[in-house]
Amino acid sequence: MKASYEKYDREHRGTVGRVEVESPRMKCRNVNVYYGEKRAINDVTIDIAGNEVIAMIGPSGCGKSTFLRCLNRMNDTIDTCRVEGEIFLDELNIYDKGIDVVQLRAQVGMVFQKPNPFPKSIYDNVAYGPKIHGLAGTRVELDEIVEESLKKAGLWEEVKDSLDQPGTSLSGGQQQRLCIARTIAVSPEVILMDEPCSALDPIATAKIEDLIDELREHYTIAIVTHSMQQAARVSQRTAYFHLGDLIEVGDTKHIFTNPSHRLTEDYITGRFG
Repeated sequence: MKASYEKYDREHRGTVGRVEVESPRMKCRNVNVYYGEKRAINDVTIDIAGNEVIAMIGPSGCGKSTFLRCLNRMNDTIDTCRVEGEIFLDELNIYDKGIDVVQLRAQVGMVFQKPNPFPKSIYDNVAYGPKIHGLAGTRVELDEIVEESLKKAGLWEEVKDSLDQPGTSLSGGQQQRLCIARTIAVSPEVILMDEPCSALDPIATAKIEDLIDELREHYTIAIVTHSMQQAARVSQRTAYFHLGDLIEVGDTKHIFTNPSHRLTEDYITGRFG
């Protein structure tokens, strides 16, 4: 079985589905990623629409997280990693020379698998980004950004009386919402989420999923998830990756009920993965 899947690309090259969309927020063209000599992402082309949630699914090691990290150049932090191709945020190629990567990562924020609040107070966790990017001229403006970000992250009512407490004192689910508030505070255009619920219990996961649905009104969201059920619940489009290739992308309902590619169907139905 495994051998037949490993050779599929020689027989079925090309992506099935609606790769391009109207008014994309991000455009990815012929993206390849290498770790040393090993190619981890193979010639991926896909658009990410404004105010949509796109879920990236696939078996472990298929390249979905590697591809997600290309979208804000997080792979730059890995010495052996090399990215080829073009990725545009609106009309800006984010891999052009001279791009300010710090500013890019404010525009394309990231929420990681494990909650990672700074060893600071709840207030300072959210205020840190606006301070270093000069987004608040006064303490009053900073207070407003912190409050609004915590409200958007669904955390304000739970922490408004304890803003001076360490962010690490919160529960796992609260810490993850704090990290989302921290991301929101610098006014991003796109939010990347790399398995944001994998370390959380079902109740905390449900809160994050509800939050993702609310955030879609203001942001474009790309989420990597190991849970097909979560992808079905939170996303409007789904992209299926296999062995570094983008196999199929399309409306989530279509991907889960009537996939066009055999590999997608086999993964969705649990035949492998």
